[in-house]
Amino acid sequence: MTIFLHNYLGGVRQDAADAVHLLRDPVTGEALAATGGRAEELEQGFAFARDSGRAALQAMSYGQRAAMLGEVLKVLQANRDEYYAIAQANSGTTQADSAVDIEGAAFTLNYYAKLGTSLGEARLLLDGAAAALARDGSFQSQHILAPVRGLALFINAFNFPAWGLWEKAAPALLSGVPVVIKPATVTAWLTQRMVADVIEAGVLPPGALSIVCGSSSGLLDALEAFDVLSFTGSADTAALIRSHAGVVRHSIRLNIEADSLNSSILAESAQPGSPAFELYVKELVREMTTKSGQRCTAIRRALVPARLFDAVAEAVGARLAQVSVGNPRNPEVRMGSLVSREQFDSVRNGIATLAGEARVLHDGRNRVLVDADPAVAACVAPTLLGLPDGDAARLVHEHEVFGPVSTLLGYRDAAHALALSHRGLGSLVTSVFGEDESWLAAAAPLLAASHGRVHLVTPDVGKTQTGHGNVMPASIHGGPGRAGGGEELGGLRGLAFYHRRSAVQGSPSALALTTREAVQLRLD
Repeated sequence: MTIFLHNYLGGVRQDAADAVHLLRDPVTGEALAATGGRAEELEQGFAFARDSGRAALQAMSYGQRAAMLGEVLKVLQANRDEYYAIAQANSGTTQADSAVDIEGAAFTLNYYAKLGTSLGEARLLLDGAAAALARDGSFQSQHILAPVRGLALFINAFNFPAWGLWEKAAPALLSGVPVVIKPATVTAWLTQRMVADVIEAGVLPPGALSIVCGSSSGLLDALEAFDVLSFTGSADTAALIRSHAGVVRHSIRLNIEADSLNSSILAESAQPGSPAFELYVKELVREMTTKSGQRCTAIRRALVPARLFDAVAEAVGARLAQVSVGNPRNPEVRMGSLVSREQFDSVRNGIATLAGEARVLHDGRNRVLVDADPAVAACVAPTLLGLPDGDAARLVHEHEVFGPVSTLLGYRDAAHALALSHRGLGSLVTSVFGEDESWLAAAAPLLAASHGRVHLVTPDVGKTQTGHGNVMPASIHGGPGRAGGGEELGGLRGLAFYHRRSAVQGSPSALALTTREAVQLRLD
């Protein structure tokens, strides 16, 4: 018997409806849960969030809302074991890969709970000092940041049902903005369960958190002028959202995270077997296999000196050959499945597309699976492709295969490596591995122009570096161009999306009264 994933809107759990979408175990094909179609009373549910949820949240100080996030975290920690079971069944992830999602969510919530505490009892944020508008200083201008007068709608991707919710919801709720989450249906079970647990625990005001599990029909139509919208998914869907009549008419503030052909560069001075070489190979394999390569930050293009192309290919292939793939319930399995057979077909077709111009260096397509039927399971073993001359590639710089797939590309010199990295036309992250800090330091500002994050790794930080693909809440997450042009997290910077900047002009005494419950937004 499948579980029905109820919507929570208008402060209540909506009744079960006819099952329209089935969520399946991507390894066994078993039906696990069901969602309905279009949510009932969307407009009324959104209005309740804007009115009741927002009013209750914005009646609190930042410090009080930070304490509220701490209570949310306690609820999630109390149900952690059940979340792991859901992730394994619905996402096909191993215990370690489920932790990337679930523990990542908890870490981010805890981070913003602590960060919010530093804002104390303030209810407004100051942006800089007052500026004199009159020669004698009798008339001044003070920029403030005030929480938006709407709700935050999140339309999320399938790969992070836990972290994808809370990395957005934590700064939104801390800002005093109610959240409506629409998770990707295929893995919505974990998101829905977390939302249900938090709402039923009563740690948030009614209307502060809502969820729509089934169809996205009508969501954008229900938005109003002061709402904000954050989307994670494909560039094609992002384009549809940007052009939606309601989004355009109301000038809805958007944050988009879309496709990203992330790169990683091995510096010129590396030698086979050197510490930087070994760190690079290890990181590439980890990025290809963590969550079966279904991370928006995964390394899709691995750039190495042309003279090291064969050595890197051999070292990576040797490690990939040791990765067992199959049913995550088997303790011997290191890498589980993709989230669905649909995704399986997409990845297989993507590999075939890239193989039209690149050589397959390590072919995982015919790997024997552990405790899984290849005719049913959505399992694809890691596949490495390659081109000794990165200039000979076109598709690899344009087409993202969202799975355990990466392409090795040779470069001639530093300028060529940077040029190849920029051909991604905007990415979430690039990493540079090398032993010469001056080489890395010279590359970093040049790479920053087309990447949201530049991750530099020298051997001395090999054990402490946080990983190419791991998104840390203290750093911004987002990227220009193809990556969507969005930006979130980054400590207190993450609150800016949920606030409106306004210049308040008046006498010094009037400004002092206006800002008596404000605190300076400090980013240092």
